[in-house]
Amino acid sequence: MHVLSVSSLKGGVGKTTVTLGLASAAFARGVRTLVVDLDPQSDVSTGMDIQVAGRLNVADVLANPKEKTVRQAITSSGWAKVHPGTIDVLIGSPSAINFDGPHPSVRDVWKLEEALAAVEADYDLVLIDCAPSLNALTRTAWAASDRVMVVTEPGLFSVAAADRALRAIEEIRRGLSPRLQPLGIVVNRVRPQSIEHQFRIKELRDMFGPLVLSPQLPERTSLQQAQGAAKPLHIWPGDSAQELAADFDQLLDRIIRTGRIPVPESGPQS
Repeated sequence: MHVLSVSSLKGGVGKTTVTLGLASAAFARGVRTLVVDLDPQSDVSTGMDIQVAGRLNVADVLANPKEKTVRQAITSSGWAKVHPGTIDVLIGSPSAINFDGPHPSVRDVWKLEEALAAVEADYDLVLIDCAPSLNALTRTAWAASDRVMVVTEPGLFSVAAADRALRAIEEIRRGLSPRLQPLGIVVNRVRPQSIEHQFRIKELRDMFGPLVLSPQLPERTSLQQAQGAAKPLHIWPGDSAQELAADFDQLLDRIIRTGRIPVPESGPQS
């Protein structure tokens, strides 16, 4: 089971929409996927058409990461009505903010790792939508992860935020979790005609070289529309949605290669 955190240390860069795009690509490919909604805003749960009534959630899991609790906090996404496949969500909750202090204990940092170990046989890929800060929730996510994808946008503060994230990943790799590595930086909401955006992308490439992943993701409304309708991007109509879906397929290819994730021969499997 390969675990990838999708992170940004700056809010509003589209981290959750990137998580949803990757989840849609993995579901379309037939990869058994669990999405962990660790952002207290819980937008991933909404975008994946989750029925939360009567279920436990990620806050319950962080309080008690035993297998019974974990399984009660996981539910199938409404996306599974679209075509067969495993696409589940560890349900988000605003109460997760109670676990986001600045100085987590070592015991707390490993709680998500312990929780995911209980369901390791059920999934090939876990995507964690992290909180947009470097407090306890993000550290807990990274401790449970093999790789971190840093999401940024081509703006003035993007280089500083990406640099801060990569330094923090290195700090956690050295101090806590030697297997942790950055997958790379995804530049989101790019307007190809913008000279400022091209300048910022070049700046990112000059600083971080091959860690800047291709393709960069263009600014499109189709992803927000699919998210608002709680549908996977890959079934959303229109050329713009399909072009964006192809970009997420390429990013997923990178994740699959890096994590040596098994992929079904013939698309979605039940």
